[in-house]
Amino acid sequence: MSGRSNGVLTKRRKFLLVALLLSLGLLIVQRLPVESRYSAIAFFALAAYLLTAWSLLKDLHGINWLINLILPTFYPVSVALFYFLLPQAASTRTVVVLLFAISMYGLLLTANIFAVASIRTIQLLRAARVVGFLLSIVTSAFIFHVIFSLRVAGWLVGILVFGVSLPILWQGAWSYVVSSSVKREFYYGLVGAVVMGELALALSFWLIGVPLASVVLAMGMYVILGLFQHDLEGRLFNRTIQEYLGFAGIVFVVVTTAVIFRWAR
Repeated sequence: MSGRSNGVLTKRRKFLLVALLLSLGLLIVQRLPVESRYSAIAFFALAAYLLTAWSLLKDLHGINWLINLILPTFYPVSVALFYFLLPQAASTRTVVVLLFAISMYGLLLTANIFAVASIRTIQLLRAARVVGFLLSIVTSAFIFHVIFSLRVAGWLVGILVFGVSLPILWQGAWSYVVSSSVKREFYYGLVGAVVMGELALALSFWLIGVPLASVVLAMGMYVILGLFQHDLEGRLFNRTIQEYLGFAGIVFVVVTTAVIFRWAR
């Protein structure tokens, strides 16, 4: 999609450089004192946005400056937050950083495809949608896990989940139309975020562990975003709805059974 001339970095090398810099930043954030970590993560989020924007500079136009950079900003932040909850073993953290570097590089390639697709037709768009969808679910799952780990009031959990879900769902819906107008996709995201916030509020009244709560919410994101994307693509058939709801039902039964056994102890 771009070449190298006059010593200018190619896009792929920019993406690799950004992925490595963010991986290094992830390691630095984890070594800071506890009281400084959250302010460092805010700076980390800003760095993720600016570095991604720099790597995609030539193809960012209009609304792309906002919506196409949502996931490349949220994903590093979600990993940085979730990183706090991992075991302190060096091997575990090394594996996580390596996986993050690889997935971040893939996410930057995906964002590049979305940026190009907003200008002209591109064959790799379907593959980019799949990668974006999966990383949207992973990002939301990490952040939901952190939110429930805070052990705050249920109403605050609902608000936080709503605030996280809205931009992720908005970007996820937009990735299936990749247009310069995002009003309709915003409404999709808003409706989905309200549902997610209500689900989080309901879960806060259950005697449910943090991992199970994040799994249920990630399942909710999977179902909502999947249904939205099929609808935007004009392929929301009855069979599709039944498949998603069936999956949601299985997860709900498994989680409910686990919660009941926990209550019964």
